[in-house]
This record gives sequence, structure tokens and C-alpha cells, in this order.
Amino acid sequence: MHHQIFGRQTMAKCAFIGLGVMGYPMAGHLQKAGHDVTVYNRTAAKAEKWVSEYGGASAATPAEAAKGAEFVFSCVGNDDDLRSVTTGSDGILSTMDSGSVLIDNTTASADVARELYAAAKEKGVSLIDAPVSGGQAGAENGVLTVMCGGDQAAFDRAAPIIDAFAKSCKLMGESGSGQLTKMVNQICIAGLVQGLSEGINFGVKAGLDMEKVLDVISKGAAGSWQMENRGSTMVENKFDFGFAVDWMRKDLGICLEESKHNGARLPVTSLVDQFYAQVQERGGQRWDTSSLIDLLSRG
Repeated sequence: MHHQIFGRQTMAKCAFIGLGVMGYPMAGHLQKAGHDVTVYNRTAAKAEKWVSEYGGASAATPAEAAKGAEFVFSCVGNDDDLRSVTTGSDGILSTMDSGSVLIDNTTASADVARELYAAAKEKGVSLIDAPVSGGQAGAENGVLTVMCGGDQAAFDRAAPIIDAFAKSCKLMGESGSGQLTKMVNQICIAGLVQGLSEGINFGVKAGLDMEKVLDVISKGAAGSWQMENRGSTMVENKFDFGFAVDWMRKDLGICLEESKHNGARLPVTSLVDQFYAQVQERGGQRWDTSSLIDLLSRG
């Protein structure tokens, strides 16, 4: 495959399937980096809006978008959505060329990653499971962390393309390893947000100036990304900052399911998942994950 070289940037023909909160800006960064991007979205109006904003092209089906592309990206809702856009009747694997690479940025199960890796391999296509972390802001600013599973050779080809929307992109191991790494990420966040919620709520009830408290403790062992970025908004009970509770519950469900297979114990994660269920019950489906504090501050 011949790439045009402009400076050190390699231009590639790409497709991007799924223009949600994450996919829309990610595909935009690929186009802005000089790649030739064709997009597909279930709601066609979203794809048209994307084209008017970034250029590129849109297609009526995933299969059509993927035709002739060297790199195809997908970023959809869950395992079933992923199966439908890959192995479904109008799926991308029906038209992808042998030798091309499918990069799946969906947060899905390790099982579906391995299943689709095998289906892709039969067509001569390399699949990399490549879930991302960094939320909506990370996607919009092009600074996502991308955790990959798959073959080294395919990863080496895809990494410079993924670079358009990533600050860090690493191959974690064989197929499924990217998804498993994302699970570790979500498990770590779940317990941490609950601890932060309890600490802030305790401080408020104790009558402390929480701005001062957070300023002091964030410099020490209690400091974290969550504290730096969500501490003060949690004090104010404001929860419209990105990663929604509905999505966190989907992800924690994947973690809890996987733990049944590998025997890992997730006592705190299971508990926090139930707390998130309570947040959903009080109408907080679209609040961000820091909303756990609402169960404490409003009881």
C-alpha cells in the first residue's frame, strides 16, 4: 500500500463507524491530521453534520464506509452493536480488504474482542481492540489513552494513525488485552470516586472549608485525577462533566462478568455498581460518575 508522505505524517484512507460523544471528535482528529476519512453513523444526520464540519465523506452503511479503507475505526455502544457493524449483513468485515486493520475503540467485553479477532483473521484483516480512557474532554482535545490488544505488526502500522487522537497508545498483549486493561481502569475509578465522595461529604458535615481541604490534601497521598478534576464540582453537587453513569454501569457490568471467569474478587466494585444503580433510580442516568456523592449529601 502506497502512502503519500507529507513531512513525517503518513496519509491513510480511513473509515470511522459510530459518531457518538467520543467517536465524533475522534474521527474529526483523524481528518484534521490529513487522513482521508469516510464516516458512518446510525443516525445519518449526525454523519452529515460531521462532514459539514470536518470534510471527508459519509456512507449509508458500515460496509460502504469501509470499502477500500486501510484502517477502519469503530466506536459504538456495546457488544451487540459491535457485532452488528462488523459481522452483520452490512458490516465492515464484508468489504474490508485483506491486509487492512480494524481498530475497535468501543468499550466491550474481552470475549467479543477475541471472537471478532478470529472472524477478521479469516478475511485477512487484523483486529485491534483499542478502548480509550480520557472521557469526552480527552476525545475533543485529542489526548486519549488508548489500550490495545492484538498482533504487534498490526499495532505498529495502526499506532501512527491512532496518534491523531491519543496522548498515549500501548499494546498490552494479545487480543482482548486492551479490553481487560480498560476493565482495570474502571475498577480503579469506581472505588476511588466512592472514597472521594465519602471524604468530601464528611468534610462538609464537619463544617470545613472544602476548597482549602482539597487544596491541601490533593498535594499528598490522597491526591488523584478525580480529586483535581471533580473535587470542587462534587462539593457544589454539579454533575454535568462527561462520563455518564449509564455508561459506567455498562462498563462495571463487563468487569463483574469477567471476574466470574477469572476468579478475581470485586467486593467494592460490586457495591459501587449498586450505588450507581441508586443514582440511576433518582434520575441521574446522564450525570457524570462523580455523582455518587449525591447519595450521601442528599441521602
